[in-house]
Formats: sequence, C-alpha cells, structure tokens
Amino acid sequence: MTTTDRLLLADAGEAADLSAFLVRLLRFDRAAAVRLQAVPSPGASATGPTDEGPAGVLAVFGRLPLGGAGALAVRTVRLARLDAAADVTVSAGQLLESVDERAGTVRLPAPVTGPAWTGLLPPRTGWQPVGEPPAAQVFPEVMAAVREFKERSEAVPEHHRTRAVLDALADEIWSRPLVALPELPLRAAHAAYVVGFLKPAAPLTVHRVGGWRRLSAPAGSIAVRSSAAPGAGLGLSPLR
Repeated sequence: MTTTDRLLLADAGEAADLSAFLVRLLRFDRAAAVRLQAVPSPGASATGPTDEGPAGVLAVFGRLPLGGAGALAVRTVRLARLDAAADVTVSAGQLLESVDERAGTVRLPAPVTGPAWTGLLPPRTGWQPVGEPPAAQVFPEVMAAVREFKERSEAVPEHHRTRAVLDALADEIWSRPLVALPELPLRAAHAAYVVGFLKPAAPLTVHRVGGWRRLSAPAGSIAVRSSAAPGAGLGLSPLR
C-alpha cells in the first residue's frame, strides 16, 4: 500500500467518527502525529468484507500528553476494502484533511518521521482482564479531578504558573489510582474523557499485560504504561 491509496471505510459514520477523534487529538497538539496500522480481517479478501464482518480494520494511535506522562488513544475504523496491509506514521492534521465523510474514504498522507512513542505501541495479544469499573462511578471521579486541576491551577500566582508547575500538578492528580479500580491510573480515564471515549453510561473494561494497562470502551481504548513513556515531559493541562 502506498500513501496515494484511498481507503474505503465501512460506512459514512466511520469517517465522521475518525474525523471527530482526530479533531480532539489536535486540540492538544496541532502538530500531532498518529501511527496507522491497517490489517485485513481473518478470512477477508482484498475486494470486500466477509459475511461476518469488514474486509479489514484501520487502527489509529495517538498520544495525549497529560502531565509528565502520556496516554495512547486507539481508535479503530472498519474498512470495506483493503488492498494491502499498511503501517505508517503520518500527520494527524493531514490525515484529518484527507477524510471524505460524504464518500466514506480516507487517503493516507505522506509518512513523517514519528516521535519516539510511535516505536513502542502496546502489544496486540496477551491481555488479561482486570475488571469492569462502572462508568457511573468513573465519570464523576474524572469530572471532580478536572475541577480540582482548574481550581488549583488558577490559585497559582500568574507569575509562577509555568508549564513545569502545571505539569507537576497534572502528574499529582492524574497519577492517582482510580477509586473504582485502583490498578488503573486516573490518567487513563481522563484521557478517555478528553477523546470522547468515556460516556456516563458506556460499558468499560480494563486489561493488563506486562507494564501496560488498557481501558476499553465502545468508541475506543486508552493504553498507559506503569513507567514513563517515551516523550515524557511534553505535558499539557486537562481539557476544560
């Protein structure tokens, strides 16, 4: 597959959801890059889907810097046609521009030199279930933490309100264990909120493998590592 290829998505809704995901990523970083992996579905042909599902799946990985550590947001898109597998890092902005919601297609932009995190993605297999935290408990906890960050950051004198100070405050808050499931850091739930994955009634599942933890919802997944990920220190404050 080349970067001039145009992927046919399963329907127009997939294109709209992909655009919304990219818009949210770009709110945090206008120069954001995303890693794309397009893989065929088991038993699917290049010309179309199987009786059971789509011809392939496009996984879009984007990094959300939240304090000194980051979280990886993963959005999957069903494909109606996939001529060949692909694995490429591209500009999130250019990818957004290439999405044609009316036609239900997306063209792969020219590849870019990816940031460090694109070389260390969470594994595809080996995940073990940890729990199913109720969204009705997780959502209010995230909202309370967002309010805490806003109140405490605004209380810092303006001449001391540097990026380093805000990153340290964000790390203090988002590194806390989630009350509903202490094995998961609050950072993962916050990341799910800012990219639109966390909804008040969305079913949530948590899995782990090695140092990775993954929070999954119907709209997508958030993966975090227990140790600092590549690119740490590029923190931004929470979305308000």
